[in-house]
Amino acid sequence: MEARSVRLQDLDFDRKQLKVVQGKGKKDRYVPLSVHLIRGLKKYMQGEKPQDYLFNGKPVERAGGDFDSKYSQRGVQWAVRQVAKAAGVKKEVHTHTLRHSYATHLLEDGMDIMTLKDLLGHQNIETTMEYLHIAQLDTQKVFSPLDTLFEKCSSK
Repeated sequence: MEARSVRLQDLDFDRKQLKVVQGKGKKDRYVPLSVHLIRGLKKYMQGEKPQDYLFNGKPVERAGGDFDSKYSQRGVQWAVRQVAKAAGVKKEVHTHTLRHSYATHLLEDGMDIMTLKDLLGHQNIETTMEYLHIAQLDTQKVFSPLDTLFEKCSSK
């Protein structure tokens, strides 16, 4: 829902941010955009020339109902499956898999759980904590803070 609701006005390439409007918990939030993603989005926008939504749907031969020009949910799911298939991913991939992968990689790269909670738009930390079970975190060797304190003092 969040990806297909991105409007062009929500992209801030200068600040490398995307404003997620009324996402999880019906709250607005900002998420960072990678320079690699920005480069790809600019290329996509140049070729596809979206007007309002970043990912425009195609109302060709649509039977009845109103059409807001957003890419459909089924269309997004289809696109994700096609990209996964083309990349040689054997396991079943869903749109939510991307969100899980994003969160897991951020944790594995050292992001703290509270920042991740805000990025994902979770209201409860318990929801975010589920990603800790999936992430393969390097555990630090247990040590006494006195050892590091005395180490610093003796080096002076």
